[in-house]
Amino acid sequence: MSKTESKSRVGEDMSPAQELNAAIAGFVSEFKDFSHGINAKLQKQDDRMNKLDRKTMMTSRAALANCAQTEAPHQKAFAAYLRSGDDDALRGLELDGKSMTTSVAADGGYLVDPQTADTIKGTLSSTASIRAIANVVSVDATSYDVLVDHTEMGAGWATETAATVETATPQIDRITIALHELSALPKASQRLLDDSAFDIEGWLAGRIADKFARSEAGAFINGDGIDKPKGIMSYPAVDNDIWVWGNLGYVPTGTAGGIDGGDAVVDLVYALGAEYRANGTFVMNSKTAGTIRKLKDNDGRFLWSDGLAAGEPARLMGYPVLIAEDMPDIAADAMAIAFGDFGAGYTVAERPDLRVLRDPFSAKPHVLFYATKRVGGAVSDFGAIKLLKFATS
Repeated sequence: MSKTESKSRVGEDMSPAQELNAAIAGFVSEFKDFSHGINAKLQKQDDRMNKLDRKTMMTSRAALANCAQTEAPHQKAFAAYLRSGDDDALRGLELDGKSMTTSVAADGGYLVDPQTADTIKGTLSSTASIRAIANVVSVDATSYDVLVDHTEMGAGWATETAATVETATPQIDRITIALHELSALPKASQRLLDDSAFDIEGWLAGRIADKFARSEAGAFINGDGIDKPKGIMSYPAVDNDIWVWGNLGYVPTGTAGGIDGGDAVVDLVYALGAEYRANGTFVMNSKTAGTIRKLKDNDGRFLWSDGLAAGEPARLMGYPVLIAEDMPDIAADAMAIAFGDFGAGYTVAERPDLRVLRDPFSAKPHVLFYATKRVGGAVSDFGAIKLLKFATS
């Protein structure tokens, strides 16, 4: 039965006044329902427009204004310190649950805010450096110890009645990686710092990252371990046929200062143990890469292949190639190519904090920013890295 039929039957038993009152009550009820529906739709439309307005404002707003309004307190305090030397807001400001003043080094300076520090760290990780493929660890001490068991413990087959033979005892080596201070000293004029449109945090992060990246990359390859990390080329190298722990093994090309065909590259790959080869990476500079990419196998196929996707590294014999410009050029007796599992073979240890000290006095009218971090590096597994020596033996 429809609602209209029901109302008409009820109306037959009602007086005219009662019918009028019922009709009015029904109209009011239906109007309320209609009004609630309209209000709900309007509210949804308002919400949608508000979201659209916020998005429009975010995209159309000037970048500097956006940064200023979304800055966290520690960002504003740090920016004020960089621009004017005002460290009142920094004193006692808690960062990750710790007071920034309690983490200040003895020679002064403040911890860089997380956004700037992450920018620098990201830049360092993305540069063409051993860091990109090495084992990177964060430590709070002044050194980092790597414990390496490079001998077999030994095992034997046991029978039901024969005496069990004692197996060999493993030998544990301790490799200590000292952390050294890496510093950068960019400068800017006070007039430039007073310009509110100047992105001081972005500029500082870029300058520090550039300096740190170039210094680190060189040290991880050629550093002598004195006040800097020890690079892979600073370790003694011996022919892989007589390789022993504490040295890096090399494979000769058979030609002084040159390479004939791709056989030497094949020998280099298979000089590395199978447990490391699965994660192997070639390391060489651009000049060497220009020579190696011309090599072909016996069937005339190039050993080198470029990455098919954007950002994908080139590959040599199916293994990725890292272009590190600090590697030596091809020359007589030069070890210009390294191949190995650098995640196992080389360890970079660093403190997670980055400090900056503002110095407005030493280079007037410029302001110096003395930024420091602590980092170290060393070979942690001598069996995980092999070198290609451009020599007859």
